[in-house]
Amino acid sequence: MQYRRFGKTNLNLSVFSLGTMRYLASEENAYETVYRAIGLGINHLETARGYGDSEQYLGAALKSGLPLSRHQLYITSKILPTPDRDAMAWSIDQSLETLGIDYLDCLAIHGLNTWEHLAWVENSQGCMEAVQQAVAEGKIRHIGFSTHAPLEVILRAIATEHFEFVNLHYYFFNQRNAPAVELAYEKDMGIFIISPSDKGGMLYTPPEILTEFCQPFSPLELNYRFLLSDRRITTLSLGAANPTELDLPLRVADQAHPLTPEELTSFEHLQTHQKTVLATDRCSQCYACLPCPEEINIPEVLRLRNLAVAYNMTGYGQYRYRMFENAGHWFPGRKGDCCTNCGECLPRCPERLDIPKLLRDTHDRLNGEPKRRLWG
Repeated sequence: MQYRRFGKTNLNLSVFSLGTMRYLASEENAYETVYRAIGLGINHLETARGYGDSEQYLGAALKSGLPLSRHQLYITSKILPTPDRDAMAWSIDQSLETLGIDYLDCLAIHGLNTWEHLAWVENSQGCMEAVQQAVAEGKIRHIGFSTHAPLEVILRAIATEHFEFVNLHYYFFNQRNAPAVELAYEKDMGIFIISPSDKGGMLYTPPEILTEFCQPFSPLELNYRFLLSDRRITTLSLGAANPTELDLPLRVADQAHPLTPEELTSFEHLQTHQKTVLATDRCSQCYACLPCPEEINIPEVLRLRNLAVAYNMTGYGQYRYRMFENAGHWFPGRKGDCCTNCGECLPRCPERLDIPKLLRDTHDRLNGEPKRRLWG
């Protein structure tokens, strides 16, 4: 296991962190998973008040005795933003009580996803007043935020100087947040990548064509290496539901060196194949098409189409596409069939894509039963 400095927090975190959202079975399963993760070198455990019984299960694991003492373990919990100072203070105390600990190494504002959420944070008498009071009382040591927001909101949140770290989406197959990674690094913030195996493409169950183009590596391995080779990034979330799910990802936990020529060649093959297959229908993800009067998240819809057509990542595309209109600010935007052919996006597109046609095609490929986030 490799370890890296978590930005200005100066915490030395393992390059993989155990995310505990998927503790669905029992306290026993949680304990076994945490115990094995620590045995494999993980020293950072992440939970949230919104993750069902996660805090309770993690608290029980901590009380049962683990291979590392409390001061050798780093624990992060996340709490939703609120305009209410007292509500935030109560939530902090509840997290500490449920976990059975005296302090959090890190508290993240959970889901700082909208301009309204950001306004609550920037209000000096809102939730951040309670957070700062908790810091003064020794209940919290470091403050950050997690986000599923548009890039512009993330950049503004980083620029507030309120935070020491950020949890965000950034993967080989979705590099939209690259400017946020760079700005956070410039400000010496710790950078925590959310769910690289799942949100990064469901790479634990890759389609055959994707596997072929990644040879001699697996798609999961290549995505992990894309992130681990980036020295700006501190740690990657690993959301194991049981001890055995730790084994495959942690095979690369000591491979934090720069990308090799062979790995770079695999990435080039992937990019070349996508351009060739999609040809003049490829969305370059410039975001110039927005805003859409029907609130369709055009770039994200077409990104999912890119992946489905080029690499047969249809299962992943369906998983994400079916969350539109069903996950609120966690995955905003309407589906492609909401297009009214108004044509406002067409002159903005530098690729001259027939966007209404591609939106309908994506809907036909990926729509089905709606999906929700694991925790509502």
